[in-house]
Amino acid sequence: MKDITVTAPTVEEAVNQALSKLNISKEKAEITIIEQGKKGFLGIFKGKPFVVHVKKIIDPVEEAVAYINDVTAQMGIETAIEVKKTSRQCEIHISSSSIGLLIGKRGQTINALQLLTQLVANRYSKYYFKITLNAENYRERREETLVQLAEKMAHQVLRTNRSVQLETMPAHERKVIHQALAKNKKVETLSVGEEPKRCVLMRPAHSVFKSTNHK
Repeated sequence: MKDITVTAPTVEEAVNQALSKLNISKEKAEITIIEQGKKGFLGIFKGKPFVVHVKKIIDPVEEAVAYINDVTAQMGIETAIEVKKTSRQCEIHISSSSIGLLIGKRGQTINALQLLTQLVANRYSKYYFKITLNAENYRERREETLVQLAEKMAHQVLRTNRSVQLETMPAHERKVIHQALAKNKKVETLSVGEEPKRCVLMRPAHSVFKSTNHK
């Protein structure tokens, strides 16, 4: 239960009842007085009660972590989670003895989980909230692999004077390729195709498009 409406003789009593039922503190509540009550006259006439609506303020990071715990539990994976949060982004580091299963082939599983976790978090955020999932430094190791791949394929482009199209990659991995070759004036990179099958194309700089290696 994330919200509740309570009727009571006073605002304080209504709010306290609502907070108790939601099991939250006042700092984590959004309180709205729906109807103003009135005290009875001289104790003879019955007063009008207050009607208060209390809504739980949901923390997008807490929801993101809860979602990850739920998904990994269903996968049968025991995890330990560490959160590093700034104003508009959050890095969630996951440790597990089954980390390979969580990462998946070329990061497909963790990338999909990251996308879904970000969607969950942004359901409860007033502004765009970026979520990054990392599993025992997988992101750093993957970035090193991508940089090496970029340099290797750039060498091939220059050696053969032919374009090369890399495998399908998510946006953050394509960005690593682009940045790795940003200072290479002999090779240019661009993203081609439509999501979710968008990939990086490398070709000799300032040359007419010749051919593409689809491997």
